[in-house]
Amino acid sequence: MKRILVVEDDIMLNSGLCYNLELDKYRAVPAHNVTETLEKMKGKVYDLVVLDVNLPDGSGFNLCKKIRAVQDVPIVFLTARDLEEDVMTGFELGADDYITKPFNINIFRKKVSAILRRSEKKKDRNVYSSGKLIIDFDKLKSTIEGKPLVLTPGEYKMLKIFTSNHGVLLTRQVLLEKLYDKDSNFVDEHALTVSVNRLRNKIETKDRKYIKTVYGMGYLWDDDGNET
Repeated sequence: MKRILVVEDDIMLNSGLCYNLELDKYRAVPAHNVTETLEKMKGKVYDLVVLDVNLPDGSGFNLCKKIRAVQDVPIVFLTARDLEEDVMTGFELGADDYITKPFNINIFRKKVSAILRRSEKKKDRNVYSSGKLIIDFDKLKSTIEGKPLVLTPGEYKMLKIFTSNHGVLLTRQVLLEKLYDKDSNFVDEHALTVSVNRLRNKIETKDRKYIKTVYGMGYLWDDDGNET
């Protein structure tokens, strides 16, 4: 069941949105301010975020940036802010739609359905996207913060293994077995350590870490971007 986070401070409207989304067989999760939203995103993956702009403890525009920093998820702004500059800001932040109040609930539901279908098609491509890191495994192209990354085929192979096993501890032995090349040439432990460190240097920044070391055991891919 697809999960939708509904960020709206008007309690009755939030309840109404959640009710209608659940009629369409989605799992709707309500949040009423910035603080609650960030708390409910910890350790959770959502398929869509419905986001108001005017929130009691901050701006939905700023919240959108924080959400994008931790999770690549479709975002629909639903707000009374109907000035052209606000609409432009919403789309510049990467919104998938910008709906102004008052609105037709049936049209809203259709838009949500369409956005989720598009998102599903995107996932069907062999593409990984989280935060500012985007990897297209079919085209062997990748970017970090919009800038092209230069990666070797071996690094793409390692990234595919990591991203396909999000949150799963991969022991060094398992990684070594998966990294045998097509000619069955052996990859030793020293080479593995060097390769992981080289990959980290290319894709990680001071503020965003992906590969977490579990000392004495191996590595795991951490979408939440925690420090290693």
